[in-house]
Amino acid sequence: MSEFVSVHTSDEHPGIATLLIARPPTNTLTRQVYREIAQAAGGLTDRADVHAVIVFGGHEIFSAGDDAAELATLDADETAAAAAVCRQAADAVAAIPKPVVAAITGYALGGGLTLALAADWRVSGDNVKFGVTEILAGRAPAGGTERLARTVGQSKAKDLVFTGRFIDAKEASALGLIDQMVAPDGVYDAALAWAERFVDHPPQALAAAKATFAN
Repeated sequence: MSEFVSVHTSDEHPGIATLLIARPPTNTLTRQVYREIAQAAGGLTDRADVHAVIVFGGHEIFSAGDDAAELATLDADETAAAAAVCRQAADAVAAIPKPVVAAITGYALGGGLTLALAADWRVSGDNVKFGVTEILAGRAPAGGTERLARTVGQSKAKDLVFTGRFIDAKEASALGLIDQMVAPDGVYDAALAWAERFVDHPPQALAAAKATFAN
């Protein structure tokens, strides 16, 4: 049974599932959280009642990235295994054969940004801060730099990775990191509106269309 990640559907919005990350206060990502994300994403693959997916961290914060306290306790082998679990979670989200939108609030840092990049579309509040911040803790990103480079270009991706600098939503939009910027309290509703466009499309056709793109 999952402790920090859950999947929600409602009769009010049929065909839409929300993959919710809830590890207060900042949704930091441990090995357990990553495994739960991968499990939840895998479980959505064969659900005929789900036509589109929203990845959401709640109305306050998407994710502040990897749990630094946990990482500090790991030896070299465990650190490598933790990096693999991070990559598996992002890959599992990217592999969901349905349109996936990340609804981003507060912060999307490090592994949190990696998860957001695994979605097909990203909606952000206009107050969100983004960053590939692992270098600030003396670490390299566990994964996701390929998706980052495909999204913003290699040179801009290297600038973000090498500096670890924070960027605001306006710069993230200019770089192409996000596709839509809205008021902070409208993030989930904007993601829902995007997802609802696909509810009446044949799931098999959507899956086939998504398969034509590289994850």
